[in-house]
Amino acid sequence: MSSPLLPLLLVLYKTTHHHENLLVAASSRDSTLASRARTAPSIDSHIHPSAYLSLAILAARCAHRGGIEFDLVVMEAAAAMEAGRKLAARHPHGRSRTAHNMSSSSLRKKSDAALVRKVPVAPLRPLLANLQEVFLATKLAVLFPAVPLAIAAQCFRFDQVWVFALSLLGLIPLAERVSFLTEQIALYTGPTVGGLLNATCGNATELIIALFALLKGKIEVVKCSLLGSVLSNLLLVLGTSLFCGGVVNLGARQPYDRNQSDVSTALLFLAVLCHSAPLLLRYAVAAGEHSVSATSAAASLDLSRACSFVMLASYVAYLFFQLKTHRQLFEPQEVDGGDAGDDDEEPALGFASALFWLALMTAVISVLSEYVVGTIEPTSQSWGLSVSFISIILLPIVGNAAEHAGAIIFALKNKLDITLGVALGSATQISMFVVPLSVLVAWIMGVQMDLDFKLLETGSLFMAVLVTAFTLQDGTSHYLKGILLLLCYIVIGACFFVARQPADQDVS
Repeated sequence: MSSPLLPLLLVLYKTTHHHENLLVAASSRDSTLASRARTAPSIDSHIHPSAYLSLAILAARCAHRGGIEFDLVVMEAAAAMEAGRKLAARHPHGRSRTAHNMSSSSLRKKSDAALVRKVPVAPLRPLLANLQEVFLATKLAVLFPAVPLAIAAQCFRFDQVWVFALSLLGLIPLAERVSFLTEQIALYTGPTVGGLLNATCGNATELIIALFALLKGKIEVVKCSLLGSVLSNLLLVLGTSLFCGGVVNLGARQPYDRNQSDVSTALLFLAVLCHSAPLLLRYAVAAGEHSVSATSAAASLDLSRACSFVMLASYVAYLFFQLKTHRQLFEPQEVDGGDAGDDDEEPALGFASALFWLALMTAVISVLSEYVVGTIEPTSQSWGLSVSFISIILLPIVGNAAEHAGAIIFALKNKLDITLGVALGSATQISMFVVPLSVLVAWIMGVQMDLDFKLLETGSLFMAVLVTAFTLQDGTSHYLKGILLLLCYIVIGACFFVARQPADQDVS
């Protein structure tokens, strides 16, 4: 009878992709142990090489006692140990790239070092190489001129519509560069700090716009822009990705890991509950079914702040779950024919340089966000669109264009785990972190912002989460799912288009 420790050997080989021969050998001797080995949890990539050596020695002893050919096991164990050494060398901090990082990386391009080497002044070459990596190593570099143009338009008092449009365009490459810089910092800090940094800066644009809108007392802009970001990720981004991926990979199977989507949708349902509670309380009090000690508005505000603490606590638990205890659930799955060199990435910038550029990019995003918030109402009047429609539809589409494009690109490559990580991860981050943080920051600022997003907005959020959860329940995708999500987004967009027209426009 085979040794009960034999599955340990098979798990080791499963993580290094050298397990096929032993799996056959084990299955021929004990099908139960082989079945257990197939379903055993994989070993994390941050295991030290010495652990591989210990497991290899133990595995050889187990195989010898179990009757498996000793030479074969030793040879396979040596290969596994060597793979462990290479894995540890490639990931000195145990780093694993998040879906956000991989999505943004699809829009990057390699810098041409030959151009820098042609500069005759040698001391300038490192500086020029740094600038080239920051500003030119992206496919969105063509949009960088919009940043100084937006600042110039504001300084020289051009039409407010031009300031709004140029600021939105300038935010696109800046958001992509922030993702790039956080990944560069994560290469030095390790997966936990890098993951926390990505969790904080992943939706920096939405957070900064919300803060500036709160400073100006534009609570409606804050609510609509954050709601629009969630709806855009769940319906527009995910729908477009599933549709395009389904059409391009029409004859291929399109699987994805359900574990990640189940966790995200559960958190999104909790967010819907926290958004619905103040709304339901307001209607219950208005209908006379319940009474509150204070006014209905004060009770709704208190309930919203309590729910915000619950949402932030849930998000902290989610981060611990994602970065520590169940990190393997959120690592993009390997796909046959994928880019083998993605994990071998070396830092393109120094730690101090990446930190400096991250601070500078965040400051520029703050400037452009202030321009967007200050010019949204004149733009609304000029374009004949309501502020809510611009905030819910236009701001999220343009502000997250880089991240959305990356999600679609990976869907075209049939890497749906990355696509889901971007769409669901971003929606979860906004609903469970940015929204409650905005409520609590507004409380500190003396602004009375609650979680009552009104009936149409909350109903749209609930339907978006519900449709997305049902769409992702079977673990496979096809183009029809993408079409359904896109049609839901069009219907919701039409609702906000007709619901709030500008005051000077007649609705007939």
